[in-house]
Amino acid sequence: MPIPGTAQTNRHRLRWWTELPLVVVVYAAYSAGRLLARGNEADAVGHGLGILRLEEGFRIDFERPLNRLFSGTPAIGVPADFIYASLHYLVTPAILVWLFRRRPAGYRAARTWLMVSTLLGLIGFTLLPTCPPRLLSAGHGFTDTMAQFSSYGWWGGEASAPRGLGGMTNQFAAMPSLHVGWALWCGVMLWLHARGPLARTTAVAYPVVITLVVMGTANHYFLDAAAGVAVMGAGLLLTRPVTRLTDRVRAGLGRGSAGAVTGTRAPIVGGGCETSAGEHIPGQRTSSAGAGDSTPAATR
Repeated sequence: MPIPGTAQTNRHRLRWWTELPLVVVVYAAYSAGRLLARGNEADAVGHGLGILRLEEGFRIDFERPLNRLFSGTPAIGVPADFIYASLHYLVTPAILVWLFRRRPAGYRAARTWLMVSTLLGLIGFTLLPTCPPRLLSAGHGFTDTMAQFSSYGWWGGEASAPRGLGGMTNQFAAMPSLHVGWALWCGVMLWLHARGPLARTTAVAYPVVITLVVMGTANHYFLDAAAGVAVMGAGLLLTRPVTRLTDRVRAGLGRGSAGAVTGTRAPIVGGGCETSAGEHIPGQRTSSAGAGDSTPAATR
């Protein structure tokens, strides 16, 4: 099923020199907003414990056994840490560029879907700062695999941030999981626009693997992952209205510019002077009925 708004993508020819700044600005705004939405630590811990208790009540705390497996098996835990620390920032922009170059008909709707969903995720970080499992006290049974295996990679003990840059991240931005949300977007794009069994397999496997990784590394609860899927669903529903709104704004700006240009045009005849009805400028030809007669009207 095509993404809502895909049929309208060919109305406007997209250029990389306008698309790149747009993507950069939105991502920078998201990153800055995510950093500013750190929230209170006590509130974040309370929200995290509330999510954990809810999961325990429904027996859906799948992150517990996964974290024990990942932390107890370096052959799984170390690759999972690399996946968590890198693919989120590599695969998503790579697919965005691929769509722009190879599937331009679907690019605009796909880009809008991704951006709207990301901004919805930012609202979630602001309203519900959440402590991830790895930052809960040891008594809750979680191991921070990023810290445990930090000697294998470039990250330190503060999530996936490079060593020494942990203060520039928001470690309470767990709800919703945009690692899962973006991975789902990538999977849908591959399923819709790529060809061949390998692409289809990757389209399914990638979001599944990312979901397992974010839970196994104790960076997210299962409900964080579910919320990431929900955010992408909401973003998909808003894609068409947002696209229509931007089209209207663009059309309004275009009409305003055209009107401004038209309003500055010089009069065609005599500095704005007009002739009265039936009057002719000397030497002016009459209507097409007398087009073949070049004699001035006054001498006929």
